[in-house]
Amino acid sequence: MPSQKPVIVGLDLAGSPKRPTGFCILRGHEAETTDLYSDEEILAAVVEARPALVAIDAPLHLPPGRSSIHERNDSHYRPCDLELRRRKIPFFPITLGPMRGLTERGMRLRTQFEALGIRTVEMYPGGAQDVWRIPRAGRDRTGLRRGLARLGLKGLREHCSSHALDAATGALVGLLFLRGRAEVLGDFDSGAIIMPRVGPRTGRRKKTSHDSPVAANIRAGRIK
Repeated sequence: MPSQKPVIVGLDLAGSPKRPTGFCILRGHEAETTDLYSDEEILAAVVEARPALVAIDAPLHLPPGRSSIHERNDSHYRPCDLELRRRKIPFFPITLGPMRGLTERGMRLRTQFEALGIRTVEMYPGGAQDVWRIPRAGRDRTGLRRGLARLGLKGLREHCSSHALDAATGALVGLLFLRGRAEVLGDFDSGAIIMPRVGPRTGRRKKTSHDSPVAANIRAGRIK
């Protein structure tokens, strides 16, 4: 009997419960997406999904030298942020005004998930989309949906929200991470962001009837 495929949850977390949070459950290569709002609604949906991993688009650690996101000092970047900057991948510093509420919420949810034994990592959908050379949601939502479909994701509805598409992006990166096919920028003590690997594309492999779209894309080098 084949082993059960891991379930990954992707969350494109909003800084406020009044704004939609993108939510994706990835089972194999089948994505199920929706938008959620309150912490309680998010927690209940994650618990019901029973995931092997939750990948959140939100800062989950403070920069070294800070005891709180509201502390005033010169520590604004984590090692993973500096690596994004080195790679010229645009991002918002987590100490920027609107990012403070998102950071607090992300850290709070991570604590709740991990208290339930659910592994939780930070992802950055915009960065992953840049690596894959597919549009970011704010630039071309339809192009992003089509790009994710080309990478093997199924179930993404035509009118899927940009938040849900970012959550689906993170879920796919989470799948690659569990398969040992993702990079870790920074470290899990001071703050880590999981990202698709960048590397040379391999030659095409003939697809067999046993290949899933995600597996075929990984083997063909379209997903690193």
